[in-house]
Amino acid sequence: MPGLVLQAQEQPPLDPGAAADNIRVGFTVSRKVGNSVVRNRARRRLRAAADLVLKEHAADGHDYVIIGRAATLGRNFVALVGDLESALHKLGKWQDPTNDNRPAERERI
Repeated sequence: MPGLVLQAQEQPPLDPGAAADNIRVGFTVSRKVGNSVVRNRARRRLRAAADLVLKEHAADGHDYVIIGRAATLGRNFVALVGDLESALHKLGKWQDPTNDNRPAERERI
């Protein structure tokens, strides 16, 4: 995605019979993006986007790493949230809490 890179890894369960039911998120922005002030601003934007998306739509039992890119700061915030949503879809970790395993209804035009 233009504004970020998303990595996901399944958490090993603590107990052999138990499934992990939480998510952990890490943020990183390299020095290539800019000085510490710029990197911290990029991390704050990524954290805000993650707060909006991951709590509702990320698959449980996974660790996520969100990597900031040079375009993270110049990207519109709505587009940055869209990048994170698209990355979750692409990794196959998207969960829709409103969908309770029913087939999607088609709209009639």
